[in-house]
Amino acid sequence: MKNMRKIWGIWLLALMLAVVAGCGTNNAANNNKPTNEVEQGQNTTTPAPTQDELKTTYPLTVKDAKGTELTFESAPQKIVSLAPSETEGLFALGLDDQVVGVSDNDDYPDAVKDKPRMGGWQVNVEAVVAAKPDLVLSGNLVDEATVKSLTDLGIKVYQSDAKTLDGVIANIRAVAQITDHQAQGEEVVSQMEKERDQVVEAVKSLTPEQRSKVYIEFSPGWTVGKGEFMDEMITLAGGENIASDMTGWNEINEENIIKANPDVILYASSVVDENNKTLADIIKGRSGWDQITAIKEDRIVGLNDNLLSRPGPRVTQGLIEMAKAIYPELMNK
Repeated sequence: MKNMRKIWGIWLLALMLAVVAGCGTNNAANNNKPTNEVEQGQNTTTPAPTQDELKTTYPLTVKDAKGTELTFESAPQKIVSLAPSETEGLFALGLDDQVVGVSDNDDYPDAVKDKPRMGGWQVNVEAVVAAKPDLVLSGNLVDEATVKSLTDLGIKVYQSDAKTLDGVIANIRAVAQITDHQAQGEEVVSQMEKERDQVVEAVKSLTPEQRSKVYIEFSPGWTVGKGEFMDEMITLAGGENIASDMTGWNEINEENIIKANPDVILYASSVVDENNKTLADIIKGRSGWDQITAIKEDRIVGLNDNLLSRPGPRVTQGLIEMAKAIYPELMNK
């Protein structure tokens, strides 16, 4: 039974990562370059373009998160998205009509329900080809063989892999330029920066000693360390990730969590196990965890995992919800 639980946990974590992966770390384009080439820059915020730069000049050459060069002779008119975060970005940019295909995992906004589906775990290459896209936006979990099968057919695939909020913002600006929607992109980015700054301002007075220790679990038995998006979100929200001594996603050591004694426990509110138990039920039922401060003080909070874990335009709304969970007294002023 223990092995079955472990296998199930690994499967659910992989599914969660497939659903949430998506946005890239690519800097927005800079029309001042003589060759009109856009270089990818990871984890940096690109300065907002001036009004004169809000119109894209074609031909436009960009590099995606994998370093692949793509040249666009004009704005793409038919776009396929293979990641929910990228789809949310396209709709936020006002590109609803240009979206001709989305992944099976897409569920936001409501209008996405009417879009043709291009597969989930396994991309339906035939469906993508049939859609005749000018651009395919791909998350970082689409396998190389699938990408190659599309690019070999002359389809432009823009891959992405955001690890930070700056990377998400940069990616939105890049997609906005590729599609000649830079003005809309700046509106989206401006709102995201406003929401981020709201959180940063609320927690800025915290001393290191006052920062709450936070444990986050988005799949049963798994947590996230440094180098991943959610670790940065905890830091921006004024918390201290107790798993920051690890890198990436890791299966938890229950005794280590007890020893770390988090002040706050965050979990994905939509996740249930094969026995229909919520993550809150699972966490509270673990042996010895009733001695953890967060559980004793009932500071275990479920979060909308789509808001927080999809690196798209709504992620700063997720950041606000995280900060409210950790510091309700600061965020509700």
